[in-house]
Amino acid sequence: MQDELIARAKAWLAEDPDAETREELGKLVEAGDVTELAARFAGTLQFGTAGLRGELGAGPMRMNRSVVIRAAAGLAAYLKAKGETGGLVVIGYDARHKSADFARDTAAVMTGAGLRAAVLPRPLPTPVLAFAIRHLGAVAGVEVTASHNPPRDNGYKVYLGDGSQIVPPADAEIAAEIAAVRALADVPRPESGWEILDESVLDAYLARTDAVLAPGSPRTARTVYTPMHGVGKEVLLAAFARAGFPEPVLVAEQAEPDPDFPTVAFPNPEEPGAMDLAFARARASAPDLVVANDPDADRCAVAVPDGGDWRMLRGDEVGALLAEHLVRRGARGTFAESIVSSSLLGRIAGHAGLPYEETLTGFKWIARVEGLRYGYEEALGYCVDPEGVRDKDGITAALLITELASELKEQGRTLLDLLDDLAVTHGLHATDQLSVRVEDLSVIASAMRRLREHPPTELAGLAITKAEDLTEGTELLPPTDGLRYTLDGARVIVRPSGTEPKLKCYLEVVVPAPTHDSLPTAHTRATELLAAIKRDLSAAAGI
Repeated sequence: MQDELIARAKAWLAEDPDAETREELGKLVEAGDVTELAARFAGTLQFGTAGLRGELGAGPMRMNRSVVIRAAAGLAAYLKAKGETGGLVVIGYDARHKSADFARDTAAVMTGAGLRAAVLPRPLPTPVLAFAIRHLGAVAGVEVTASHNPPRDNGYKVYLGDGSQIVPPADAEIAAEIAAVRALADVPRPESGWEILDESVLDAYLARTDAVLAPGSPRTARTVYTPMHGVGKEVLLAAFARAGFPEPVLVAEQAEPDPDFPTVAFPNPEEPGAMDLAFARARASAPDLVVANDPDADRCAVAVPDGGDWRMLRGDEVGALLAEHLVRRGARGTFAESIVSSSLLGRIAGHAGLPYEETLTGFKWIARVEGLRYGYEEALGYCVDPEGVRDKDGITAALLITELASELKEQGRTLLDLLDDLAVTHGLHATDQLSVRVEDLSVIASAMRRLREHPPTELAGLAITKAEDLTEGTELLPPTDGLRYTLDGARVIVRPSGTEPKLKCYLEVVVPAPTHDSLPTAHTRATELLAAIKRDLSAAAGI
């Protein structure tokens, strides 16, 4: 067994094109580190609807140039099998370690396979890549990013020609083509032949951002902004300047791209502590709101003054605010969200007489809703211009929420005031999440199995009126690994994360609040219910 492992490592080493990972793997082989080698060679990183994502390092279970070249060759073979020989593939990348290398390898593989490849001019937000696919008439796009994952990770996200991320069966078909790649020497990788795009593609994206705002709307709200050590700063500042908003005050410590993300444990605005520097800057400069992007700027976080300090709005709150803003501006078309997001969106759409749809988790599903006008997901993702970017876009979402804050400011009101109005009209929709990060993935499988074998009959004293195992699919949803519980005045969804080693439980309670005076009592009741549901669910899942 040990000899076989060493032999596999040496075979991988012999064709690794990267001096850095060759050295890393060579030291492991030389030291006979069987434990680490076994982890690196336990299988291969699985290509799925999230593409690839994993820790950087040598071996088939890590993100590295060898794995990326195989993934690119599999994607190229898939595209050619679909009759797209000669078609254009656009490639974008963020500022993480190895991102530029992975983008260049992808361009070389596409060129060698008889496709045309074009690479964005430098590290840019993921939404610029999603825009470029449609703008340039590409047959596919690749974004090299691990979004808000830890610094040691990187990833590979694939889009098809409609500008949205892959869904089944494309993922399985691409994975089969990747598995069919033999030696890396069999993959042609010329030294040149692809195009490096100029600024015109970014100019076209920025011109499109103007369209999300209403002509002549107020542009007075002042912001503090952090790109969280990612690639959002230059594009967001340009978009805000074009729109005529006051220039955002930057969180200097996080303003420039840095793949080591030195000021945060996890570069995700939702993680505890990630917004501390932004809040400190806000306390010093007293803006109207704080705006944050994640490192690839496809997500947008918003914080507001509340009771003398700053409070992050939940993704569901921002999702509802943007929806209400679009409704008041006369938006037509379908409003959509994933099943883990607040049911308040359905109430807002219904009240406005607009179509509404629920999808599985992820913008790869939301973006495919027919007639989509607006889509959002509770994990800080918002699609406010689906004709331009058929994916979540943290730049245009930031513009739109700042426009709304400006309109309210002119009326002497705030985003929190509008949230109160929505609660009185539709009931207080309060959400929370029980999220458990694990080292051992079997913990997640064990919790899911326990809930399936011994399903709870009540949570927080509320009877479960409907329990659904989503692996079987529903009338409206394809199968997915998840559980959904409907309670009297509440809803719970439990699912493994598709991109991180986490078990995620999404909780929502709806408490009537017929008047503004009744809101404090409703908030107290909602907080109590969410805490009790979280406690009882944790016990039922054994986590």
